[in-house]
Amino acid sequence: MCGIVGIYSIEQVFSEEKIKLMTSTLIHRGPDAGGVYVEGNIALGHRRLSILDLSNNANQPMVSHNGRYVMVYNGEVYNYRDIAAELKQIHQIDFKTSSDSEVILEAFSHYGMSFVEKLNGMFAIAIYDKQLQELFLIRDRIGIKPLYYFKQGNDVMFASEIKAIKAVNTQLKINPQAIQLFLYLGFIPAPISIYENLYKLESGHYLKITKGRVEKIKYWSTIDAVSDKIITNEKEALVKISDLLSSSIQYQLKSDVPFGIFLSGGIDSSLITAQASSISSVPINTFSIGFKENRYNESIYAKKVANYFKTNHTEFIVSQQETLEQIDELINVYDEPFADSSAFPTLLVSKLAKSNVTVCLSGEGGDELFLGYGSYKWAQRLNNPLVQTFRKPISLFLSSSNTKYKRHSNYFNYANKKLIPSHILSQEQDYFSILELNNLMSDDINQKAKDGVNFLYDFNEKMDILDRKLNPMERQAFFDLNYYLQEDLLTKVDRASMYYSLETRVPYLDHRLIELALNISPNLKYKHGESKYLLKEILYQYIPKSYFDRPKQGFAIPLSIWLKNDWKFLIDKYLDDKIIMKHNVVKVEYCNDLVNRYLKGENSLYNRIWLLIVLHKFLEKQ
Repeated sequence: MCGIVGIYSIEQVFSEEKIKLMTSTLIHRGPDAGGVYVEGNIALGHRRLSILDLSNNANQPMVSHNGRYVMVYNGEVYNYRDIAAELKQIHQIDFKTSSDSEVILEAFSHYGMSFVEKLNGMFAIAIYDKQLQELFLIRDRIGIKPLYYFKQGNDVMFASEIKAIKAVNTQLKINPQAIQLFLYLGFIPAPISIYENLYKLESGHYLKITKGRVEKIKYWSTIDAVSDKIITNEKEALVKISDLLSSSIQYQLKSDVPFGIFLSGGIDSSLITAQASSISSVPINTFSIGFKENRYNESIYAKKVANYFKTNHTEFIVSQQETLEQIDELINVYDEPFADSSAFPTLLVSKLAKSNVTVCLSGEGGDELFLGYGSYKWAQRLNNPLVQTFRKPISLFLSSSNTKYKRHSNYFNYANKKLIPSHILSQEQDYFSILELNNLMSDDINQKAKDGVNFLYDFNEKMDILDRKLNPMERQAFFDLNYYLQEDLLTKVDRASMYYSLETRVPYLDHRLIELALNISPNLKYKHGESKYLLKEILYQYIPKSYFDRPKQGFAIPLSIWLKNDWKFLIDKYLDDKIIMKHNVVKVEYCNDLVNRYLKGENSLYNRIWLLIVLHKFLEKQ
């Protein structure tokens, strides 16, 4: 796991000092070694976190055996030994290291861009062809590893994190469309970023850059992975899922450094722990975070699972003050406004794990692939023709009630039927709807944003033309897989873990398992009113079902409580009238009304308040 940077310039508008400055901002991603390569039109930088082949021979930038290609790479390719064996047999390559980096570079050297189809793993790769003066930037299939790029004239700059680009480009301008999307979703989805002309390379894509010309090419997508045939036999599905997950975990346990598992005590992480324990010849290290507020403390469940599998378990019970100390780091870690407050416990559990291991397995992806979220029921409800006909009266009725269902009125109040998947995600998190944003955002931002959410229509239209018609739950899960998972959950885990130089691997997101899960009948994933039915059936082969007889909980902090006591200073500081007027992104009156309603008892508004705090805290740091 590493950090990569680079500049491609026809006019050679860079120096060794410039690329070294960019590289130095990513030491947290790679504290073990660093290097740069500067020649002709290219400058590349690398920071290394040593996982495989700990010797200096595996350091980067790395030059191919034939001397034509130079590479910097961030990630892990788990099947590199299989690829190495093929290259050795067919092309008689004598490898100089035991690293996956050398295998990747030689695979590109011999197979060209088709080499990416052989890779099983998470990666952001930059390879420069010295002969043709071409630069290739490649991101993994599901967007586990980040890759940003900035284009200005004929020059292209890229990096694992925005901070590296900002180090040498201090004139970046805020993107109004990104503000609109952030307030709607809580994150900023690819391809845009918080800054104009600075983009996130989409998952499953690569860039080919030749003398200032940038061509973006898709090589894999979840859309293309959908087949018109699905698995409807439960036994067949169970066997295939179990075998592939076991294979993925076996691949991902390979490392030359100590490893562990983030164990929440939920279905996904418990199943990874179960299968890893059955594979490993030594006890597994597991880590969990809990909160002193009992309602939010899942660590007791994690401990029970850890005891059952006899893992080396470490837990840390977090106080409000310990989390508060992370607030100032939030912008430094994420480089953009990022509203998922579970970033705080993710940072803390990463810090905890790093004191013992260098690699951790995590359970992201299980909910999206196997219908685990409660929001999927909302997708069913809103697809009902009767509900669609009477949704406005339903919304009005619920909004006027004083029951716990009052907040549910927002689900029925969507702006456009084609935006239902994003609207459900937005309202599941209690963020601002499109209709609210029109009233919240300042006239200036409203005008400049120009319906930045429109590109979300495109995704909905792509689902409409699939050979197989997806039911409402599948469509919502599809949206989450491509947006919420990639731009929120995976971003959260990558930045938090890499901030502490910890590599995190995600077994559920092995592309073989994704392609399988996308083509399993939804009636098997959600069966007898049971979400994630298949994963649970596999898990119960390892541990009694009674360990999980409880409601599903998220990895949340008690934010609604904290914002009214020790964290209230954040409201006072960042939602002050002077700060709001200074940045002019939202209307003072609307914001004041929101804060007053929240402080008077409308607790469901806490995430909207948090969005505005995070946004203004970010803007204050610019």
